[in-house]
Formats: sequence, structure tokens, C-alpha cells
Amino acid sequence: MNTIISQWITRDPDPKTQQELKGLIDAGNEAELQARFSGRLEFGTAGLRGVVGAGPNRMNRLVIQETATGLGQYLLSQIEEADHRGVVIGYDGRLDSKQFAQDAAAALTAMGIKVYLTSKVAATPLVAFGVKQLGTAAGIVVTASHNPPEYNGFKVYWENGAQIIAPHDSGIAAEIDKAAVQPLHLMDLEQAEHQGLLAWLGDDFYQAYLDTQLANPLLQNHHQPEAVSIAYTAMHGVGADMAETMLNRVGFEHVYSVAAQREPDGTFPTVNFPNPEEAGAMDLVIAEAKKHNATLACANDPDADRFAVAVRDLHGEYKMLTGDQVGILFGHYLLNVASGSNENLVGTTIVSSSLLEKIAQAHQANFYQTLTGFKWLTNVAMQKQTDTSQFLFAYEEALGYTVGSKVWDKDGLTALVAFAQMTAELAAKGQSIWSQLESIYRQHGFYLNAQRSIALMPDSPAIGSILRASPPARIAGIDIVQTDDLQTAQRTFSGSLATKPAESIDLPTSDVLIYHLENGARVVVRPSGTEPKVKCYYEVVEQMLEDESYEEAKQRAEAQMAALISEHQASL
Repeated sequence: MNTIISQWITRDPDPKTQQELKGLIDAGNEAELQARFSGRLEFGTAGLRGVVGAGPNRMNRLVIQETATGLGQYLLSQIEEADHRGVVIGYDGRLDSKQFAQDAAAALTAMGIKVYLTSKVAATPLVAFGVKQLGTAAGIVVTASHNPPEYNGFKVYWENGAQIIAPHDSGIAAEIDKAAVQPLHLMDLEQAEHQGLLAWLGDDFYQAYLDTQLANPLLQNHHQPEAVSIAYTAMHGVGADMAETMLNRVGFEHVYSVAAQREPDGTFPTVNFPNPEEAGAMDLVIAEAKKHNATLACANDPDADRFAVAVRDLHGEYKMLTGDQVGILFGHYLLNVASGSNENLVGTTIVSSSLLEKIAQAHQANFYQTLTGFKWLTNVAMQKQTDTSQFLFAYEEALGYTVGSKVWDKDGLTALVAFAQMTAELAAKGQSIWSQLESIYRQHGFYLNAQRSIALMPDSPAIGSILRASPPARIAGIDIVQTDDLQTAQRTFSGSLATKPAESIDLPTSDVLIYHLENGARVVVRPSGTEPKVKCYYEVVEQMLEDESYEEAKQRAEAQMAALISEHQASL
């Protein structure tokens, strides 16, 4: 172990992390050293993400340089003229992000690969946009999105502008392993610029994103925007300048940014957890909305690829919409906006609300479903597109949305604009977000979704194996009529549907079980990929009665949900 640590310190270009390791050695902190050197941060379809610190199992300059070198070698072996096409690199406002981005650029340019490096912080969707706009072989964003301040990450886009999927993840990982045991070569960025290997992306690039997105026909709905007021927070991230500019350019004159959270700050001083889904994270923007009596209280997460919104209800209180509710509203709205065009392909994930499929059917549109993660939503969309069915919209319940195909990843900035325009159109008709939701529920049923996690002991047997060995026949007293096993790619039927023959499932294999109940409810069980716990996703559906209010239907659905969760969790 001592030899490995000494070798690491010798390779480490950062005096700060060198001293960090020496301090651990001097203190005899064997447990911490073991944690740092017991393995290496695993590179996967989400790239890298981890706590910043010294050692191969942390995010640091050496890990970044090795990772960029491995990526570069893979690109050169897989993509013709990858060196000339180059790689676009952007970074968020976290404390180490700019340095990590420059380290990645130094490694790639030393290999003769051209780099387009943003001249300042950039929202994640700008880099996804840049891959296609500049025609690069790949893209890198240094970001940990909405993780706590001690984290950072290295996210990779392929030449199609979408996040990498297999087999590229394992191919890149293999090259990183090689780079970790070989001498590293880096090029000074001034020298790279002088040799034409480094181009800085300045205001023209940011403007190109704005111009392209605001020319999108899906963002041309200009119904009295001046009548809608918006409180906004960038949550100490990088979204404020772009968000405010976009809203202003499409006519929203009353936008009030939370000053304390407007500028990038990697310490995230005003939130415990910079994730709009977390309790308390939206407090300041809701307070700002109350101060101005704003129609909407909106947020982007720190890298501006997610969007969250609270809407004033009939009592004047601001209530958060769930990711599924926003996705359902978007699906209904965008299919109407695109009516008559060939943009009619919409999709979501296996754990998001199944209501989007019903909305698509009502619009005679095409619907697709994928595993969790935007990497699947966009890569599959590209495969599903035809001349008569172009991609329109996709979402996942974790506040991720993409509107149109200019960015093949979730984009919280265009989602913000589209939601504001939808709100303005409804207001011009004397309607609201809540009345629109109620109208959708009255047509299709009241869909309620929830998620719970169960912590497991590290040595617990795989829950999927247990459930497959003894398949349940009922959940919460309701018959299971359909079971989708994504590990075997088989759909089987039981109960009242027992006579139906089994079907194959066209999804990548994954340790996921989906149970459909007789009453329309659904339970999804999947193990966490990163922690010893099992994640359960629940959906209940209640038909709204003719004389029933939104609140009454919601209470009925919530009661059914509480019973479903309680009994299912107890059974596990």
C-alpha cells in the first residue's frame, strides 16, 4: 500500500492533494487511506462522480488527467478524424471545476486532439448543444449537478450529442485503466492555443445556443407573456444569465431572481443540498415569489439541466409540482403545439408516470419507454425517429425534460421557457396550471406517483433473486395481473389475465421487476446501483367522479397510495 501511495503522490500534479495524503500518512489514518486506495472511481454511462480529494477513489486533478487521456485514446480508436473534430469542454461553478476542465484540455491537446473550451462557466445543456453545433467527436462537462458541495464529476457526451451508453462506457474505462499506469503527457494551454489545438468558446457560442433554441417552433408561443410574473433561482449555479436572457427575449418582463443564489458559488451557502427536490431548497425562491405575488416560482439546479416549479394555488399558496406533473403538462401542451407536424414522438422512463402514454394515445402520437436515465431517453429517441415521426419531447420524474431535438439531453433552460409560455397561454384563456392538470386528470384518471427506498445490510441477498424465486401473486391485497421482468426480458400474465401468452420486452436487460395490479396500480422494484438499498416506485390511478373536486380525488389517491406503500414495504 505504501508503495502505491508513494507512486500516486509522485504522479499527482496538485500540491494540495499531495499534502492531504502526506497528512493522512503522518496521522496513521489507515482506514481513510484504505478507502482512498481500495479501488478507483468507476467510470460508467454517467461518467465519473465522487467526493473531491486525494487518491484514485476520489475526484482530483490526477484522476481527471488519467480519465481524459483514456477518453482521448478511445476516441482516436473509434471515431474517424477524432483529433480534427475535437472535443468540447464546459464546466460548472464548483470550486475545482475550472481547473479540472483545463486539466482535461491539457491531456487531450497533448494527444493532438483539438479542444473547444468554454471561456466561462456553462450550463450542461450548452455542452450537449455544442457537440452537434461544432461537430465534435465528444463533449465533456465537469459538473456534479445537484450533488452536495464536496462532490464533482466528469460527464461525457458521444458524437451524437447524447450521453454515452454501452459499449462506449466500458471501452473508455479500459483505456483509463491503461492511462493510470503509464506516463501522462500534458500540453500547456497557451502552447495548445498557439498550435491551433485549443479554441476558446466565448460569447458567440453562448449566443448560438440562445438563437438556436429561441428559434425552435416549440418556443414560439407568445400569448401575453407580460401578464405572467416569475420568481427564479439558479441555486448558486450557472443558469441565471441564460435563463433571464431567454425569458426576456420571449417577452417575460417580470422576472425576479433570488439575489442571494444568483451567482455561481460552489459552497452553496444558502441550501443544505442544492437539489430542488430536497426539502427547503426552494424556500428562498418561494419567498421571492410571495414578495412579488408572482405567478410561478422556478428553479434550475446548479448546472441548469433540471427544472423545478411551484405554482400558486386557489388559496394563494405556492405548491411544488412533481416531476411527473410537469412532464404530463408538457406532454399535453407540446403535442398540441406541434399538432399537424411530424414531431409526435414522446417518451419517458419505466419509473415515471404512465399517464404520458395515455396522453400520447389521445393525440394519436407515438410513445416510447426506456430504462431510467436521460442517456436512454435520447439515444432511444434517435433510434425510434422516422420521417413521419420526429422526436418532440421526453422527461423523467427526477425533474429532467427536453423540448425538441436541438439538445439531446435534459435542458432546464428551455424547459423554463416552455413552462412559462404554457402558463401564459392558459392565463390568456382564463385558466391556470392547476385547472389544466385537473382537466387532464378528468380525461385520463388521477395518476399519483411516489418513490421509497429501503436500506439493506451490505451482505443482504439480492431482492430481485428472492422475488423471482417466490413470485408474489398479490400486493396490498390486489391481484398482480402482469409482471415485467427486465432481467429476463419477459412479460408474464396472471390473475384475470392468466390466459394471455408471455411476451418479450424490448428493453436492455436490467435487474428490475414491474408489477401491474388489477386496479391499475403499478409497483416497480429495482436495486440501487450505488448503495445497499432497494428502490420502489409506486403508481396509483383513481378515476375522477363527475361531481368530485381535484382535492377530493387527490385525497382518495393519496389514501390508496399510503395503503399500497405500507403493505408492500412490510412484505419486503
